[in-house]
Amino acid sequence: MTTLEGLAAPDFTLPNEQGETISLSDYAGKKYVVLYFYPKDMTPGCTTQACDFRDAEKDFSELNAEILGVSADSKERHQKFIDKHGLPFSLLVDEDHQVSEAYGVWKQKRMYGKEFWGIERSTFLIDPTGTVIKEWRKVKVKEHIEEVLETVKAVSGD
Repeated sequence: MTTLEGLAAPDFTLPNEQGETISLSDYAGKKYVVLYFYPKDMTPGCTTQACDFRDAEKDFSELNAEILGVSADSKERHQKFIDKHGLPFSLLVDEDHQVSEAYGVWKQKRMYGKEFWGIERSTFLIDPTGTVIKEWRKVKVKEHIEEVLETVKAVSGD
């Protein structure tokens, strides 16, 4: 997949954990969006990542940045994940993985000798004009959130 940096972010409308529809265009002209794709609710790496974003959410909010998580899990599973870990941001349901495909993160993966399709952990920083200004692909969870936060600080002028 070629980079999306510098291009208009693929627009989307997806349901969140409460069944409300969230569109990227809802934030146009208003906020930065930290859009992070992750493989699965309740798994160790995804839980660590979600909790790291949770712990930094106030810092992102002060920089006018909204965090949105995306996976192929159901809204019910998202709600359990949010409740269990006190997540203060929405998790979006991409069960048909169309948005994941639009962002180039729906990939063939291999684990324990088996091949399957799933989300490659990735984060996109989208500015208020709807442009992808930074992308992180094949994300390693450790220290990732700090790097995203530093990038938001740099681009937002804070």
